[in-house]
Amino acid sequence: MQAGLSKAVVVWLVCAALLLGIPAAASANSPYDGYIWNSRSDSPSINGYLYKDSIDGYDLPSGPFKAPEDIFINDNNSIYVVDSGNNRIVLLDSRHQLIRVYGDEEGPGKLNGPKGIFVKNDGTLYVADTQNRRIAIFNHDGVFQKEIKAPDSPLLGANFLFSPAKLVVDKRDYMIVANDGTSSGLLQIDPNGSFKGYFGSNMVEFTWQRFFVRLFATDEQKAQLAAVRPQEFSNLYQDQEGFIWTTTLGTEYNQVKRLSAVGVDTFNPDWTQVQNRKKYGDIFSYGSFDIASFVDLTVDDKGIVTALDLSTGKAFQYDKVRSLLFVFGGLGTQNGLFQTPVAIDQTTDGSIYVVDKTRNRIDRFGTTPFGDLVHEASALFVDGRYQEAKEPWRKVLEMNSNYDLAYSGIGKALEKEERWGEAMAYHKMARDQYNYSQSLKEYRKEWLRENFHIVFISIIVLFLVLRFGVPLLRKQWGRWMPPKESAQGNVTERSGS
Repeated sequence: MQAGLSKAVVVWLVCAALLLGIPAAASANSPYDGYIWNSRSDSPSINGYLYKDSIDGYDLPSGPFKAPEDIFINDNNSIYVVDSGNNRIVLLDSRHQLIRVYGDEEGPGKLNGPKGIFVKNDGTLYVADTQNRRIAIFNHDGVFQKEIKAPDSPLLGANFLFSPAKLVVDKRDYMIVANDGTSSGLLQIDPNGSFKGYFGSNMVEFTWQRFFVRLFATDEQKAQLAAVRPQEFSNLYQDQEGFIWTTTLGTEYNQVKRLSAVGVDTFNPDWTQVQNRKKYGDIFSYGSFDIASFVDLTVDDKGIVTALDLSTGKAFQYDKVRSLLFVFGGLGTQNGLFQTPVAIDQTTDGSIYVVDKTRNRIDRFGTTPFGDLVHEASALFVDGRYQEAKEPWRKVLEMNSNYDLAYSGIGKALEKEERWGEAMAYHKMARDQYNYSQSLKEYRKEWLRENFHIVFISIIVLFLVLRFGVPLLRKQWGRWMPPKESAQGNVTERSGS
C-alpha cells in the first residue's frame, strides 16, 4: 500500500514538473524579447507574435526555394511565392501544399529574376519580371497571356530603364509599379501598356545646409545640389479599401505612407510640420542601426499595419492611429529570427508570413493570447468605442503593467464618463501630454461649475476688501505710525494737524 502510494506521488511530481515546464519551454522558443517604445525609451512587453513553422519547399514536389523575393496571399489564404532564384512562381494552398507552378521553361512565359507579384480576384497573375524588364501576365491556370514592355513616353526621360520590382493592380486595371532606379514616384501603366504619369512621389525635405548653399554656392555647386532626388519607394501594398501603402528606404521619418487616389499621404498628417513627423521602427539608436530600412508591409482588414525592417530584421506593428502595438523578429539563425527578410504578408486568421531570402524559406508567426487581447482592445479603441475597450485594456495591464497604450485607452474611457481627475491620472501614467492637458482643462471647468458659488462670493469679498478695506487700512495705518523726525532732529508734525 505504501509502495503504491509512493509510486503515485512520484508520478504526480513528474506530471507537475512537466506542466510547470511548459511556460518555460514556450518562452525558450522565442529568441527575441518583446518590447514597445514610449516617449522616452523602450519598455519590456509580452510578445504578441511567436514563431510557428517554416516553408522551404523541400517536402514539395516542386523542390526547395532559392532566393525567394516576394509573397502574395489572397482572400482564400492561397500563398504565391516569388521563387526568384528558380525563375518561377509557386502556388500553395492554405495547408502549404503545392497547387501549381507558374513560369515556362522556354518561350515567352519564361521568367528571369522576378521580384514582385500581384494576383487579381479572378486569379490573373501580374509578375514583375525584373531581369526581363517587363511585366508578365498569366491566367489562373498558369498559361502565359501577354507581356507589358517598357512604356514609351517623353515624360520618362531619355535615360529611363524599365526595371519593375514591385506592383499592384487597381480597380481600373492600371498597374502601379515600383521601378528600380526611379525616384519620381510610382509608375501608372494602363492595361494597354501606356504610361499615365507618376503617382505619389516622395519629397526632398528642407535642410538649412542646402538653403545656405543656394545662397552662396557657385553655379557648379548649385548644379550638384540640384541632383539631390527623393528617395525611391521600396515596396507597395493595396488594402481592401483601395488605398496604396508604401515603404521607403533611407529616410528617417514617415517611412510608411498611405496614398489616396490622388497620391496624397493620408497616414502621416501634415508631414511638413516637424511635430507631426513619425519615426517608424526603433525610435532611438538600437545598436548600430540608426535609420530603419523598411522593405515591405502588410495591412489587415482592421487597418493594422505590419512593416518589415531589413536593417534590424524586425517587424513593427501599428494600429490605424500609428500607435506601436508589437515588435517581433530580429537578426540571427534561430527560428523566429531572419538573415535577409525581404517580404511580408498575412492570412485572414492573422498569421504573418515573412520571406527570408538568404535562408531560402518563409517563416510563419502566430499571435499569442496577449496579442489577441491587445488587438481586441485596439480595434475598439481606434473605432472610438472607448468604454467597450476599457475592460480589455484592464486585462492587458493585468498581464503587462508597462503597456502605455492601455493606460491611454482607459484614460479615454474615463473621459467619456466625465471622470476627469481619474482620466488625468491614467494619461499621466501613459505619458500622454496632449490628452492629459485636455482632461485637465475639462477638470477645471467641472470644478468651476461645482464651486461657482464659492468662487462668486470670493470675488465679491475680494472686491469689497480692495475697494473699501484697503483704503481704510491705509488711513488707520497712518494714524498708528509715530511722527517722523526731521534732519535737524525736530519732530515733524503730521500732515493736517
